Order: sequence, then C-alpha cells, then structure tokens
Amino acid sequence: MVYAQGALCRRLARGSVPPDGRVRITGLPRTLDPGSLRARVLGASGVRVTEARVEIEAEPLGPDTRASEGLRHEVERLRDAYAAAAERRDRQQKLIAEVSGLRPVPPGRKREDPHRRTPVDAWLELADFVDERLTGLHARLAELEEALVQAEHELSVAADRLDRASTDAASTHVETTVSAVLTLVGTADAEVETTTETEPGSESGTGSGVEVELEYGVPGAVWVPAYRLTHRQGDGTGRLVLRASVAQRTGEDWTGVRIALATADLRRRTDLPKLRSIRIGRRQAAPAPSGWREPPAGLADLFTGYAGAGPRPVRVRAPGAAASADAPPVAGGGGFMSDPVPPPPPAPQGYGAAPSPELPVPGSAYGSSPEAFRRAAPDVARSGPAQPGGRPRGGGMPFAGAPAPAAMAPMAPGAAAAPPPPPPPPGPPQPSGDELDYAALLLSGPEEQAARRGRLFPASSFDAVAVEYRRRAEAVAGLPLPGHAVRPRESAGSFDHRFDAAARADVPSDGTWHTVTVGEIPVGLRTEYLCVPSVEPTVYATLVLSNATDQALLAGPVEVTVDDDFLLTAALPTLAPGGVRRVGLGPAEGIRVTRRTNLHESTAGLRNNVTVLDHRVHVELANGLARPATVEVRERVPVSSESDVRIEERADWTTPPEGAGSEQHAPGTRVWRVDLPAGGTAALDGGYEIRIPAGKALVGGNRRS
Repeated sequence: MVYAQGALCRRLARGSVPPDGRVRITGLPRTLDPGSLRARVLGASGVRVTEARVEIEAEPLGPDTRASEGLRHEVERLRDAYAAAAERRDRQQKLIAEVSGLRPVPPGRKREDPHRRTPVDAWLELADFVDERLTGLHARLAELEEALVQAEHELSVAADRLDRASTDAASTHVETTVSAVLTLVGTADAEVETTTETEPGSESGTGSGVEVELEYGVPGAVWVPAYRLTHRQGDGTGRLVLRASVAQRTGEDWTGVRIALATADLRRRTDLPKLRSIRIGRRQAAPAPSGWREPPAGLADLFTGYAGAGPRPVRVRAPGAAASADAPPVAGGGGFMSDPVPPPPPAPQGYGAAPSPELPVPGSAYGSSPEAFRRAAPDVARSGPAQPGGRPRGGGMPFAGAPAPAAMAPMAPGAAAAPPPPPPPPGPPQPSGDELDYAALLLSGPEEQAARRGRLFPASSFDAVAVEYRRRAEAVAGLPLPGHAVRPRESAGSFDHRFDAAARADVPSDGTWHTVTVGEIPVGLRTEYLCVPSVEPTVYATLVLSNATDQALLAGPVEVTVDDDFLLTAALPTLAPGGVRRVGLGPAEGIRVTRRTNLHESTAGLRNNVTVLDHRVHVELANGLARPATVEVRERVPVSSESDVRIEERADWTTPPEGAGSEQHAPGTRVWRVDLPAGGTAALDGGYEIRIPAGKALVGGNRRS
C-alpha cells in the first residue's frame, strides 16, 4: 500500500512451528520502522503470535557478492580513462602552443656593422614547417577532443546507472540483515521451513502449515496519478485507464507484488486522545504505575568489593597491532598497566550511607523514576559500557565520588555556574514504553557507572545508520514531477481514496519514476466546442468527462487518443464522484466564429436624467466539419452593485449552473448552446441595456466599455 508518502508492506511466511516457538523471518529492508512491525497468524491453526521484534545483524561481504560492485568498478575505470584522455588533450594543446611560438630571431648587430640581407628563404621554410606541423597537431587535437567527449559521455552514463541502481543490494563491504523474530504459541512441529512472500495470496510456499502475515511500514515511496484516454468521435463513451507513476527507495525491490495506492498521510496520527476525568470529593492516592518497581534496598553494597579492588589491569597491545579508537593509552614497557583513573570511592559504611553528590543512587529522590534519573545524569544514560577502571566511553561521567570534568577544569572569568537540574515532578513515576519492554532491557554489570550497576536500562534505540538510510529513502519526495502531475494530497482535498492495481507489478528500489497500470475506469464522454468571441475569435474543442463511479479521479496528466491517433497530453482536473469536467483539446480549425457589436446611447426619463446604453451583440457560427457539433458560446454582461443602476438583458442566452461539481464561472457569464449540423451555420443575436441615472454618470473617460 503506497501512501502519499511512505508505504505499508505485507509479507507472508509459511512453514511449521519449531519446538521453542521462535521463528526468524529475514530479508526485511533496512529502512523499516521498528514501531510499525505487526504479525498475525492466518487461518484457524491454533497458533498465535505473542511477541514480534526487529533484530539487526551485520556481516562482511566478499568482493564478488555485491550487486553494484560491477557498476562501481566500471565508473572508476571510466573516470580514470576520462582523466587520461584529458591529460593527453592538455599535452597536445601545450605542444601546439610551443610550435605556434616558433619565430625567426635575427642575430644581434653592432652599430659599426653594415646591414645584412634578410634570408627570405629561411623565413619561408620556417613558416612552411610551422604550418605543416600545426596541421598535423590540430588534426590530432580534434581526435583527442572527440575521444574526451566520448569518455565524458560514457562516464556520465555509468555514473547515472550507478545512482539509479537498486538499493536492495548492499553497496558497502558490510551487509546488514534485518530480521523479524516472532514467538509463536500453539501446536509445534519438529522443524521449520519459512519462505517470505510479497503477497498473502501467493501460491508459492511449503504446502500446508502455519501462515504468518508480517506487516511493516517504510518511508521513501511516493506516487502521482496519470491517465490514458481513448475516444472515438461520435461515440458517447470512452476508455480511461488509470496509471500511476511510482518511485520508491525503500531498500527492497518490489518484484511481482500487488500494489494499492492511497491518498492518505501515513505519518498522520490516528490514536484517540486520552481524556482525564475530573472528580470532586476526597483526594485519593495516585495508583502505582504498572510494570514499575522501586530498586531493592542495599543495591549499591553488592559492588563494594569490586570497587575496592581497584581498576582492572589492561594488557598491552602487541607490537604492530592496529590501534583501536576505544583502547586506552598504553605506556611503554611492561606487560600490564593500570588505567590512569581517579581512585574508587570509599566503600559505604552501611545501607544508609550518604550517596555521592555527582550521581544519584537507588533509593534517592532522583532514582525513583527513569525520567528523573535521566534528568539528573543525562550523560550516563547516553554512554555505553564503561572502560576498565570505571571510565565510561563516549564522554560519560566517572565513578561516583570522582571529580567531574567541569569541576577539574578552571572556570572562565565571568562564566556563570550551570543551573542545578530541575526537581522531579511530584507523583508516581511514569515509565515509557521502552522501559516497559522487558525483553529489551539490559542489566548493567559491575563495570558500569555506580548509579547504573545492577539496574535494568533499555537498549539504545538510536541507530545513526538507520537514520541515514531513512534520510536517503525520503529523498524521493523531492523528485521532479512529470508534466501536469499533481501530488495526491493536493488533489484529494479533505477525503482519502484508495485504488487497487488489477495486476502485479515490478517497482525496483532505484528512486526513479515507474509507470504502473492500475485499471480501467468507465466514464461518460462527449465532444463539445467552446468559444468566447469577445476575447478571441477561435473555437476550441473540449471533451466533457462525467464520473459515474464512487471514486474520485485525481488531477494529473492525461494522454488523449482520438480515433487511434495520439492527439496531445492535457491536464485532467480533479473529478469528484458524479462530477463533470472539461479537458481542452486545442483549437478546432473546422468551426469559424464571427462577432459584431453595436452601441447606441440615448436618454430617457421625465427630464432626460437617465442615460441608456443599448448594446447589441451578433455572433455567427459556421461548421465546416463532416459531423454535427455542439458549440457553447460564452458572453458576459455587466454586473452592477448599485440598486439604481439597472441592466436589462434582451437575449435567449442562459445563466450557467452553479454549485458543487459545476464549473466555476465569472460573475455575469451567459451561455449559448447551439447544435450545428455538418456544414451548417447559425446566427445568434443578443444584447443588454444599461440605465444610469444622471447622478451616477461618469464625466469624461471611456464610458462605453
């Protein structure tokens, strides 16, 4: 299901349930949103899903296992070839400049020496030599420039192919495998054989067994509608084929999948708000939070002996070993060394010992809830496992009792002291969803910070690589739209629509537009001709489309084919269910229109205090086509905002209908509808009078128009 931005994918896994009930489904995209993973068992098999989580693994790849490796090598080879061709061209240009600089230089003459005769033959021979040499050099330069242009063209083509290559395969030397680990409860068999499918209705699989449907959301998929209209002149119906231009960079190729298109926003929240009740009466204690329990008393005393033993010895690296970014500095000499860290804090005297001022410990006011702990020690919550000796990685805080980095550094003159952390909010703690996910909690060991030892913390959910993958995937939202294309959210308005493709399609993950045929939509169709002779004496052919289905037709480009001949590509406006719209086909040369006007000014009233402007309009139509034609002629009469300025019409024209689903017209628009036979003519006469009182009349200026 491709939404206005993003997609919701479904896969099917068939097989038998292993004894432990854990099934791993691999092959998921790297851009998968872990919070959107859903799994359910299809059919009444007596098996249900009790847990579903995402696991990410990485493993190195061989040099020949990457799909884009050949393209990358080809681009590098062509880049080297282009550089070599450019260098040859530059050398040739320098050689031409050197030969062009050859000039005869006469020898120096003293004042007492007589004048010498100029060796004209030598000058001419040098000129002939230079001309002959330059002719050959310029011919070679033309060949080198042509080779350089060819190399540049091949390089640009190869680079474009590499940029448009599918992101389904790994582009680096490390392959990241995203898997969905499911826990099934129910009837179990001896072994499991699972195959992932892209559609629940697929027939491939392992025969009878458990069918599990996996659903997940991915960013990086967009679509815009497009149409193809086939019409035969004289026929009241046509074939309107809905096609969609789909682009996706989700990290997996959609091969042989059923595609549905929706105009909804996948990122829009659909959960209902929680309304808190307000009660009047005796105050009651707040209920205890579900799933949260205070840490046991005396938890810090469990690691007293470990902290008192001092830092762990660190083995010196062997000579020539690669340095690690996380390895501590090593002094020269000796097989072991101690990490230079502050001394461990003194062991507390008992369960009620005073805690360290740097970090909260269990049982303190800051340690009563996860939120308060993170506010008190933000660096600890973000740091990884501690290095030997208690120094945390990633710039974390040291052991409790050790001086903080800010305290050890001298304060700059005039610098203000950091404000103390805000006090925790009153009431019971409110653990988040990550803190209540017990299977993902990790128990901090003795090497962690003093405030984290022996406590459960959620694993870090921040994945910079996943964020980068999603950022690249969402870049498809900035693709240039095809001609006359409109975003579905802009054309759908306040309603959402869904369109299901009739057949399977292939959409690779290359970030370019691919055309997918959705289906045929029956529409009412008739040909009419439209002209506004007061603006332009030209008749335009139009197709009047009426939507009799229960789905809206979104705005987009439509390729019009009349009598099996391609006519043009026009812009189709949004056509609501039951609505009628026009699609312009360009000027109709077979129908001519002529307009003549006449104005007569007079006075009326008891004292001739009313100016009467009598406008006469005469329109002639001539049908030169070999078939009947319906022509709509539009005129416009003035509209007055003054009650004493009257406008009287004298014509058989009509006012166009207004309302939902009708075409918008300017105020004062009037319409003639004329049915012209083949080769026939028609004359239309109309007019209106404008009665202006003397007090409203204009003095000077153009009062006639």
